[in-house]
Amino acid sequence: MPTRKLYEVIAAEIDESIRKGVLRAGDRLPSVRHLSGSRGVSPSTVFQAYYLLEGRGLLRARERSGYFVAPCGGKQPPQAVARSEPSGESMDLDVSDMIFRILDANPRNDRAGLGSAFPSPLLFPQDRLGQVLAASARTLDPWSSVDDLSTGNLALRRQIARRYMADGMTVSADEIVITNGALEAINVCLAAVARPGEAVILECPCFHAALQTLERMAIRAIHVPTHPGDGIDLGALEQAIVRNKPKACLLMSTFQNPLGSVMPERQKQLLAQLLQTHELPLIEDDVYGELHFTDRRPPAIKAFDTQGLVLHCSSFSKWLAPWYRIGWTVPGRFQDAVVRQKLTLNLSTCGPTQLALASYLERGGADKHLRRLRQTLARQQQRLLLAIGEHFPDGTRVTKPLGGYMLWVELPEHIDTLKLHGAALARGIVVAPGPIFTGDRQFRNCLRMNYGHPWSDGTEAAMEELARLMQDPSVRAS
Repeated sequence: MPTRKLYEVIAAEIDESIRKGVLRAGDRLPSVRHLSGSRGVSPSTVFQAYYLLEGRGLLRARERSGYFVAPCGGKQPPQAVARSEPSGESMDLDVSDMIFRILDANPRNDRAGLGSAFPSPLLFPQDRLGQVLAASARTLDPWSSVDDLSTGNLALRRQIARRYMADGMTVSADEIVITNGALEAINVCLAAVARPGEAVILECPCFHAALQTLERMAIRAIHVPTHPGDGIDLGALEQAIVRNKPKACLLMSTFQNPLGSVMPERQKQLLAQLLQTHELPLIEDDVYGELHFTDRRPPAIKAFDTQGLVLHCSSFSKWLAPWYRIGWTVPGRFQDAVVRQKLTLNLSTCGPTQLALASYLERGGADKHLRRLRQTLARQQQRLLLAIGEHFPDGTRVTKPLGGYMLWVELPEHIDTLKLHGAALARGIVVAPGPIFTGDRQFRNCLRMNYGHPWSDGTEAAMEELARLMQDPSVRAS
């Protein structure tokens, strides 16, 4: 039997106390600080124990009051386990019209945020970053407008390199190219490795912006089976490589959007070896890796890349400064081609925002912010899972990510989420229907749900209304 982790031991003891009646409904648990001190463990260990129990429906968190024994124990829906089964054949994409039609219909003032691709802007240190930006603009060196034009601000690249080092990866500042968000990083990397008419491998399902990017560039897509817990199927991936001779892969291996899946570390290592065997580039979209709920950040596939085949892309948009639109790539052996693509696309990325982020990171506020953000997201995930378990119909299954702010919901097969999207919109509720995450419009009974917005009475009401709509004959599959 594997040794249980400390937080699991603490959670098991509290669980037993609740079940034996030592702790009763409504009782307040010891504060995180108190239990951390009495047990000689870190606060994050106590938080993980409480999150685990909250996820089981045994505890409830009250804002500024702590954790309490739940009245009768909530329930969570079972884990989603089904692997997707795409054809594996290369296809031309024609998805943008449908995706834009759905996105354009969404109201701009949706506060519940269940169907959004973004976390709440209230979770980020906007005031502090604004102060740093103003100070940076006043002290900006005029020559910085021409120095490091396409690769980006050197101070920022050094700070990013330090974050790689903290995660056990050796990346120099000279290997980093700053971009206008991760989406531009993906675009310039794709342009560096693939041409119109060639094919690229994707997960199934995958982030809809990846599909739209390939469609715009007239690059064909190959969907490969993907598990909602462990990510892409390596056996199916190798078969697709041999059969279709793609030019690259475009994957999100950590807290994948929309599934929330994380490839196990050994799988990532084997994937890097597979790429090396076939001399195949991988564009790794790793924008959610900082938002882990565990003791350490899951390693990127880039950490196992010894041949420069992985073009690692990330961003500050998901965890620090979404309105700054600053991302980057570490493109390995393709750096020259990526820099040329960046040069011809838009020359450079905004200098003052780069400098402001470099200054903020240098002052050390980022990790404190991250700790709070991770705790908030973990807590909000548990609230969403409990609401799904309480309100959604029997047969619902979900993913339960250990990070990020997205999860995937498989509803009973008779529910059509495209119809549900329209019915929910009429009531001011936004959902993200499954068909927008695949090139062949699969997953008609699935939703991606966002727990990156603070839970409120409005969110609870939206979940109840969605559950009522799921019983309506108008949302039944044809």
